[in-house]
Amino acid sequence: MKRIGLLSDTHNYWDEKYEKYFAECDEIWHAGDIGSLALAQRFEAFKPFRAVYGNIDDFKTRTVYPEIQRFTIDGVDTFMIHIGGYPGKYEPKVRQIMRTNPPKLFISGHSHILKVLYDKTFNCLHINPGAAGKYGFHKVRTLVRFTLDNGNISDLDVIELKDQNDISTP
Repeated sequence: MKRIGLLSDTHNYWDEKYEKYFAECDEIWHAGDIGSLALAQRFEAFKPFRAVYGNIDDFKTRTVYPEIQRFTIDGVDTFMIHIGGYPGKYEPKVRQIMRTNPPKLFISGHSHILKVLYDKTFNCLHINPGAAGKYGFHKVRTLVRFTLDNGNISDLDVIELKDQNDISTP
């Protein structure tokens, strides 16, 4: 069993609340637009860290983190990319992968809009954790936590980061 902390679009912004909300997590996953290699290294120093680069990430970040990550943890086949689209509206590269070898869990970022959707066509859960940084049009910064256990995805929490009172929505 693994507890995962998921975020995206930090745009080089560090919030001490990341440590607070991801303290119980076994790993942190970042769905791109990290912002800098230095920020990624802060996450790495805190917990085991997996990430993909996003469209704003520089050459240094892109040499360390790939565009696509595909891995299996606790029986859950996971596919992560920054710009991926949504069920029914996948980016062309993602659509091809979904048609030939769909994962159980598809993660993307980029939109700054938190969405958790089930894709009935590919029997796949899609999670976009929204944006955890302060740069962008979003009004609320968000994080997601969930559990992977023996092929199952459960206990998903949405966390809204606000300046005063943070809200955790199960």
